[in-house]
Amino acid sequence: MAARIRVARIGAAHGVRGEVKLWSFTQDPMAVADYGSLETEDGARHFEIEALRPAKDHLVARIAGIGTRDAAASLCNLDLFVPRDRLPPIEEDDTFYHADLIGMTAVTPEGAPLGNVTAVHNFGAGDLLEIATTAGGEPLLLPFTETVVPKIDTALRQIVVVLPSVVE
Repeated sequence: MAARIRVARIGAAHGVRGEVKLWSFTQDPMAVADYGSLETEDGARHFEIEALRPAKDHLVARIAGIGTRDAAASLCNLDLFVPRDRLPPIEEDDTFYHADLIGMTAVTPEGAPLGNVTAVHNFGAGDLLEIATTAGGEPLLLPFTETVVPKIDTALRQIVVVLPSVVE
């Protein structure tokens, strides 16, 4: 199955005619409507955005086939994806889609294996890489900065990680 990229999340119903609140994860929030059919992570359900407008801290979307508040409410918290190959190529150095980082092998500067990137999180203060370590136990959560991750080799699917020192 081709990689899918999460581009939006449906929120609560908006009004009584089936519109929904929508949070876009695209660089330009309104561009979420430009990707065509959006789908669930498993690809089983497809959704077309018929209309989209900005609101205070979210977007308001009208989804094809959704015409009532109850139908809109049934979609609350549904993540929407597009196949990776439908996204535009990245033209900037040191810019990556999260899905391109997930699955990469993490190694030390000396080449010793640390584990694999399992997720990229952002809780508001910058991206964090989650690495499942080869030793097992708790995963590492490391800042995705040039200091901690000085090298990314997309061809080898490998990142070099400089573990931060712990201050006691």
